[in-house]
Formats: sequence, structure tokens, C-alpha cells
Amino acid sequence: MNVENIGQKDGYSIRLARADDATAYYEQNYCPLDKEVARLTGCKEAFTKEEVMTFFLHSLEDKNRYFFLVIAPDGRIVGESVINEIDWDLRSANFRIGLYHADKRGKGLGTWICEATRDFSFEVLKLHRLELDVYSFNPAAERVYEKAGFKREGVLRDALKDQGRYADIILMAILEDEWRSIKHS
Repeated sequence: MNVENIGQKDGYSIRLARADDATAYYEQNYCPLDKEVARLTGCKEAFTKEEVMTFFLHSLEDKNRYFFLVIAPDGRIVGESVINEIDWDLRSANFRIGLYHADKRGKGLGTWICEATRDFSFEVLKLHRLELDVYSFNPAAERVYEKAGFKREGVLRDALKDQGRYADIILMAILEDEWRSIKHS
């Protein structure tokens, strides 16, 4: 596995983001941002081009972040996978994925992205722990993470509001020895 391209499947690829991707990233995913994506990821529904471009280019410079893009067979950017908040001393990091288009969800793409990024985290970065959080109103994402070996570690009860109702934030993680067991089974 190399750092530039961490996976390919059915014409899709996962590769490191590059500065020349910034405009396409904005135009193909934020014009407008899918309301369900905003809800499931906890971000606001509208961003200016300047906000997205600034965030994108800053992300490329962050030494404690690996910012991967999911590229569809037609060359469009349809999602992202991010390893961030890397603590090199603890060998620990946070993880998140996003698929920007409804027609890409529910087809196994998220599971593949999750597994490829998980493997990169342990094989290449030599992490000991990879953690994430998922909202209780997103059980499909929780199932994807569980299939990839992440285990529930806790729940922040009523930690956010979704459509006027309280919801939980579920904390999950996978450790390197758990990942090894998955890879050897």
C-alpha cells in the first residue's frame, strides 16, 4: 500500500488530496451540500467557496492529518476519508469518512473506504489506536464501523440535537491488535 493511493475497487479509488483538487472538491460536493450529509456529519448546510477552499488547502498542510479523496470511475470526487488529530507519541488518531452523494450510499462503498483507511492507519502509519464518533441517528454508519472492527467505547448521552430532538454521540475505536486479528482471520 502506498501513501498516494490507498485503494481501488470497481473503478473507484482513494487517493491523497492535492491542491489542484480544491476547485473540483468544492464544485462537485458543496454546490449545494447535500442536506443529509450535513446532518450526518454535523456540519452546517452552506459554505462559501472561500470557506471550502481555505479549509481544503489548510488540510493539505496539516502534518497531523491525512486527507484522502474518493474518486468515482468518471473522475468525480464523491467523498473523503480523513485521518486527523494524529498524536504521534500515543500513536493514536481520529477518523472520519463522508460520501457526498445519496446515490453512492448504501452500496458497500463506505465499508470499503473505512477498511482501506483503517488498514492504511495500522500498516503505514503504525498507529496503535484509531477512534471515531458517530451520531445515534446514523445506525448505518455505526454498522459500517462495526463491520470494520471498531468497538463501542462509550456514549455521550443527549450530546447534540437533531431536528429538535436530543441524540447521542457514540464513541468507537479499534486497536492495533484487534486489527491484526481481523487481518489474520
